Amino acid sequence: MVVFVLCCNALNGLAQSSVSENYDKKQEKGSSLKIGVNYLNNYVFKGRSDSVRTAVISPNAKYTFESGFFLSGSVDFVPDNRSKKVSGGDLSVGYSFDLTEHLDGEASITKLFYNSSSPQVASSQSVNFNASLSYEIEQLLSPFVSVDYAINKKGYGSDVFITAGLGHEFTVKSIFGTTDLFTVSPSVSLNTGTQNFYDAFLLRRKQGLTTLQAKEIESQKQELSKFKLLNYEFSVPVVYKIDHFIVSFVPSYSIVQNKLPAVIRSKLSDKDALFYFEAGIAFKF
Repeated sequence: MVVFVLCCNALNGLAQSSVSENYDKKQEKGSSLKIGVNYLNNYVFKGRSDSVRTAVISPNAKYTFESGFFLSGSVDFVPDNRSKKVSGGDLSVGYSFDLTEHLDGEASITKLFYNSSSPQVASSQSVNFNASLSYEIEQLLSPFVSVDYAINKKGYGSDVFITAGLGHEFTVKSIFGTTDLFTVSPSVSLNTGTQNFYDAFLLRRKQGLTTLQAKEIESQKQELSKFKLLNYEFSVPVVYKIDHFIVSFVPSYSIVQNKLPAVIRSKLSDKDALFYFEAGIAFKF
């Protein structure tokens, strides 16, 4: 069973999650090292993004122990950022496990690093705790749920996110040879949570805000701390693997919910829906 939880896990989002990492979750057992690079055409976090499209290139590596523990890290490069190309990065430690034949889970802690001029909406986050579960129902549907507790930088409240959804995997083996595998895993999910990360991101840009915008942000702090529906997301992860080589492509469509007042959103994307994609290549040994 393979379930793609595409939230930020993101991504991740946080640093956007590597699709090939999710692909490997229920593949070959044993220790492994995976090295790759992902390209994200626009950084979107829970349906939120900057007013200017932010492309991200993320070299990444992950070492998985036979026991299920893993270590991973990535660096985010923003090609269009003239001042500082390196926007951020992350280091994670986690554990993947099987509770039953059809129920599996994962828990992880991620330390996030962002520079002061990062255009990534979630750049106020410092540490993220994640736990997720997925269950396969008779090879028909795979419901999944993921919970995140994100600690923002000093001076801002923490955030809680819950993602829930349904996915299904279609698999074709031996297309071009006996060792290759092709999977398509459409999924639909919804993201709920608080938005203190928004407060931190906007105030970090305070020098570019009008007096009216600054006052409106201050008045919205209580609303940003409320637990709300953030967005609906539709994704169709596609993965091709042959021997040690993995190629992935994930188009996603996000429908934004509970947007901030227009006077604040002038510094952010004002779109009701966002289309973006992530492409990656990786080698696993």
